[in-house]
Amino acid sequence: MIRPLSIRAFSRMLGLGVACAAMLLSAVPARAAGELTNRLQQRYDATTTLKADFTQVLLHRESGAKETRQGTLQFRKPLLVRWETKAPHAELLVVTANEIWNYLPDEEVAYKYPVELVQDSRSIIKVITGQARLEQDFDVAEEADDNGMARLHMYPKEPTPQLTEAFLWVDPNTNLIRRAKIIDFYGNENDITLNGLATDAGVQDSAFRFAPPKGVDVEDRTRQGSPEKQLFN
Repeated sequence: MIRPLSIRAFSRMLGLGVACAAMLLSAVPARAAGELTNRLQQRYDATTTLKADFTQVLLHRESGAKETRQGTLQFRKPLLVRWETKAPHAELLVVTANEIWNYLPDEEVAYKYPVELVQDSRSIIKVITGQARLEQDFDVAEEADDNGMARLHMYPKEPTPQLTEAFLWVDPNTNLIRRAKIIDFYGNENDITLNGLATDAGVQDSAFRFAPPKGVDVEDRTRQGSPEKQLFN
């Protein structure tokens, strides 16, 4: 009988995998990323809001299944987010100051999660909105430019099951993130491209409020012991 991994054993495996990956990364010729990460950090430190259209490609490594989604992103500091998927299926994810709402109109259900799920610097939404502390929480190397974009290859110093490796494509003219690829423990990929990116643009307060429509079932998962969800996946 195969026993499931304990959380401690799973964490050790993650740490060993990332340590090996970091050794491989250091063996590959790459430019020091300090200057670029500093410019990136300064740019986002001075940015209060952003909005963009997104294309998200999800790849399931084991099955090879791929799904492409399209939608819009609105963000305001410190961490208010409206992530609205419009195709192929409608889905709304709103991060407020106190909770997270995930609304699935086709299923007529809304899930309520604790806001702590996205407050870690290594969370996907913090990475793509430039709020992650790169040099503090990641081992970072700058790779060769890709179609005019600077590319960063990153390993979290303390990996999570949702993020064990990441790539960022940065516009060198604006120092803004235009694409991010997140790889999880199982090798699944979450590849997000931001189009029409605008910073310090008009973002309404109402974008970060949500009230479940009448007749919609609400599942409260803010209580201790409630199952969590991989958000933005």
